[in-house]
Amino acid sequence: MNNYEQVLVALRRVIRATDLHSKRLSKHAGLTGPQLLIMRTIRDLGEVTIGTIADKVSLSQATVTTILDRLEHRNLVYRVRNTLDKRKVHAHLTDQGSDILGRAPQPLQEEFIQKFQSLHEWEQSMIIASLQRVASMMDADSIDASPVLDVGPVLREDGWKASPGK
Repeated sequence: MNNYEQVLVALRRVIRATDLHSKRLSKHAGLTGPQLLIMRTIRDLGEVTIGTIADKVSLSQATVTTILDRLEHRNLVYRVRNTLDKRKVHAHLTDQGSDILGRAPQPLQEEFIQKFQSLHEWEQSMIIASLQRVASMMDADSIDASPVLDVGPVLREDGWKASPGK
């Protein structure tokens, strides 16, 4: 196998591992990775604003609001407007949300973080540099990405939307 083929196989394995974990999370908890991350942030921080959640999970406020809409529709979270400053809205977990969160598997990125942080600093730097170079070689430098490992429908620039499983 050529070196470039080994790189492509390794990338495919990373993508596949992320996809499999995402499916396991969906099957066991009925949640996506970002939904789980947002619910855990609400649990960990208590009464928290949407802006604080967005900062903590490295997603835009608009994305967090959309995810909260879905979670609220499922009765997993609720939002309350601040009585002193009406511009602020605080998110809270419902009892049902807490129950689901308690049964949910650990996010893939947490396992990765534990293993990554156990590496020597030089190994961490080598991995970072290599992955940044690969992203650059794939013309992905300008693609906005959060540190959330999740696979979902992809919206291409030409407007074509990939359906799950394709």
